[in-house]
Amino acid sequence: MRRRDFLLGATAGLAAALPAAANVPRPFQPNLWPPMGQRADFVAWMAANRGEDATLLDRRFERYQQLLSFNDLWTPADKRAFLMTPREEFVLPKDREQAYVGHYLEIGFGVTITPPGVVGRMTSALGVRPGDKVLEVGTGSGFQSAMLSYLTSRLWSIEIIPELAQRTRGIYDGLIGRGYREYAAIATRSGDGYYGWEGAAPFDKIIVTCGIDHIPPPLLQQLRTGGIMVIPVGPPGAQHILKAVKTAGADGPTVTRSDIFGGKVIPFVPLTGGHQS
Repeated sequence: MRRRDFLLGATAGLAAALPAAANVPRPFQPNLWPPMGQRADFVAWMAANRGEDATLLDRRFERYQQLLSFNDLWTPADKRAFLMTPREEFVLPKDREQAYVGHYLEIGFGVTITPPGVVGRMTSALGVRPGDKVLEVGTGSGFQSAMLSYLTSRLWSIEIIPELAQRTRGIYDGLIGRGYREYAAIATRSGDGYYGWEGAAPFDKIIVTCGIDHIPPPLLQQLRTGGIMVIPVGPPGAQHILKAVKTAGADGPTVTRSDIFGGKVIPFVPLTGGHQS
């Protein structure tokens, strides 16, 4: 589906449609770690400290265990980021109970929320460290940047669909008001992500969450030497997710590419914008 195929109507009021929830009892801090070994311990801790629904927490932990079995989460920090992120807040209200399924879900505007395993491995491959400046191209549902906010407090995210950008910003702001203060670290705007965010560059890491048949030169220019970009590259609907590492060479910067899924095709909605013309 095209990112410009707007599906307005009921989806436009996603944030307003969600029921009011209690404030988070214990705000996130870098030294806050939930139990990650046993399901019952995790659910009890998160319900008490984060005020989240036990049934959905149980499903989150079940999906987490599946991600571990497929090696989609690599470090303790990556694992915590997945476990702390309430994915149910970033899907449509009708899909709230299905938030942790392992496939794409429509979120309106011709866009989907990426499956948890793909998000997990892309996040892990990015290798985000505390203090890294990270650019996301394709805000979408907001789930990817939300997960990244548990890894760094310096985040910028661009969405080309103005209505979706506005809706997702509203979701973030609503969650911030409820106590998810970590999401205040995410700067968002509507724009053509192909050209990056020059005013905030350079970035240590760049993650692209929509498919394209080449790596955009402006994004490479805005990536620091030694930086990493994770991006789906290939023809429409048949991309391979590449990890591109920018290094210094004798004749200028060089880019080393590797496929983080070992050659498996992973379809993404297309990166649209002025570059197409």
